[in-house]
Amino acid sequence: MSRLDRCLSIPDLEREARRILPRCVEGYVCGGTEDGASLAASTAAFGQIGFLPRGLRVVEQRSSQVEVFGQRYALPVGFAPTGFAAIVMEECDLALARAAKDANIPFIISGASSVPLERLQAETGNHCWYQAYLPGDTDRIGRLLARLQAAHIDVLVVTIDTCVGANRENLQRLAFTVPFKLSASVMLDGLLHPRWTFDVFLRTLRGSGVPRFANLYEEIGPPITQDPPNGFRGGRDRLSWEHIRWIRARWPGKLILKGVMHPEDARLAHAAGADGVIVSSHGGRQLDGCVAPLQALPGVVAAVPAGFPVMLDGGVRRGTDALKAIALGARMVFTGRPQLYGAAVGGAHGIRKVVDIFRNEIATDMALLGCATLAEITPDLVVPQAPACSRPSGGTP
Repeated sequence: MSRLDRCLSIPDLEREARRILPRCVEGYVCGGTEDGASLAASTAAFGQIGFLPRGLRVVEQRSSQVEVFGQRYALPVGFAPTGFAAIVMEECDLALARAAKDANIPFIISGASSVPLERLQAETGNHCWYQAYLPGDTDRIGRLLARLQAAHIDVLVVTIDTCVGANRENLQRLAFTVPFKLSASVMLDGLLHPRWTFDVFLRTLRGSGVPRFANLYEEIGPPITQDPPNGFRGGRDRLSWEHIRWIRARWPGKLILKGVMHPEDARLAHAAGADGVIVSSHGGRQLDGCVAPLQALPGVVAAVPAGFPVMLDGGVRRGTDALKAIALGARMVFTGRPQLYGAAVGGAHGIRKVVDIFRNEIATDMALLGCATLAEITPDLVVPQAPACSRPSGGTP
């Protein structure tokens, strides 16, 4: 039996991925910031919500389909943007995009990804959304918007919680930097993990060379070993609501703001013309000490008009997690780390297994909850329960 076959759940895949990946790569993928409080909270929050299932419901025929922006998706689970995924698998962005297309779920291209967005769009029939790290500079924003329109991107996701780089102490201890630097400790780390060295590092170098900042700005940038023009985070601390309104006046597609945690920001997003928001603490990788996205979700839902799409990203590891978020008002959820765990363990097959796990869990959980459709998953089916029931988190390595 293969490593992948032995993995029956997302936690199984995480444990296996941690064994395979070099410590510095594991630290980047799995870790949070400072004390890891935001990361731990995002997963633990799901354990603080319990179900009140209904019985004697006819659930023989169940549908987990959800409609977002006029597109019907097979599951209420999409792939969140994951930067630098190439350190987990050769051309990981492409494998993620293909798996999402085949499963009919959303895939959001990360602005910090390395496969050009034009290629991702071409190989998935224009299936992708795009997530931007924007500077407070309308000239630079305008050039990026032109590139996105030329590539037929229909959904733009603007991340609003990365005005500066976070205090990633764990990465400093592991000598992992952005731009990436090949230090002696990183080289030793790779030698101690030969599977990763041969299957990811050397295969990537032989196939396409050092990964590049392919989608950060209006053109393909330099290798990830070099600073991109204007720096990786240059100008993000000047991004404001005025820029969001400027984008709305010029962007013909759907506009989503990601990283919305406060109800007032949700109201401002709606007033600025956004088409939806994603409640997210950036996977616990930015401000430490945040409440969990699941805890912030009801306040955000209450702050915007009924029907305005509110989505959630953060801590989703089980089908029950997705259903709890839906019961509290989320239109759909996005996952980041789970599909990277799958890629680390089993490549493209591992990514598809992640989708299969969520699909099977959601189908079973809906039946046991007494719901044949997602519309039947309503707030009366969940209640708070004691923190002692919280699911343990891996925390920061």
